Amino acid sequence: MANQFDPRAAYAAGPVAAPATFDAGLRTYMLSVYNYMASGVLLTGIVALLFARSGLVYQLFNEVGRPSLLGWIVMLAPLGVVLTMSFGINRLSEFSVKALFWGFATIMGVSLSTIFLRYTGGSIAATFFATSASFGALSLYGYTTKRDLSGIGKFLLMGLVGLIVASLINAFFPSATGSLMISFVGVLLFAALTVYDTQKIKNMYAYVDGTDFRGKSIVMGALTLYLDFINLFLFLLRFMGGNRS
Repeated sequence: MANQFDPRAAYAAGPVAAPATFDAGLRTYMLSVYNYMASGVLLTGIVALLFARSGLVYQLFNEVGRPSLLGWIVMLAPLGVVLTMSFGINRLSEFSVKALFWGFATIMGVSLSTIFLRYTGGSIAATFFATSASFGALSLYGYTTKRDLSGIGKFLLMGLVGLIVASLINAFFPSATGSLMISFVGVLLFAALTVYDTQKIKNMYAYVDGTDFRGKSIVMGALTLYLDFINLFLFLLRFMGGNRS
């Protein structure tokens, strides 16, 4: 799921700072984005693990991960939070945006607790570390590359829509081959989105620095990278995850 938040619609770039000052400010800005993103992922992981080990996961999902009515609500709630943050960003206060972000990460943890019903803990840990290494390398490339990636945004969005449609079709008409192809495409798509979104967030700094939108932009940037990371992890888990016997 790609977040389409773009504060450039509301703010024009301000006066250009001296290169050294601009670079220092950019590094601080990006570090804040990564800190929020990593903290959100950590919170999600802790909640998922605790929810699974406590047995509360069975109140929402059965032994194979199929949701009850309350389970469906928990699974769809994160989408509602993302839409609220994306479309209500101009009306929401910075405190509200941060609160929604932490609430989103918590709900995602409850929703993702089902992976502990399907995969072994060792394979989940291995996939997480593989995802972290891949995400770090991809995001670093997106931050350092001089190539303008803005032109591929529309293609990535179309790919994301196609992936969602294919996933829905495969959910109603299950196919092992189709699931494998979707997972492969998902890994490639979210790898590309990680690079693209990192550069987009980096470029956003010039538009929000010195404005009251800076804090909200940091959280929305963190949300974007969080979604890239989680989706990359889930698609990789389909390849690397060891099923529980």
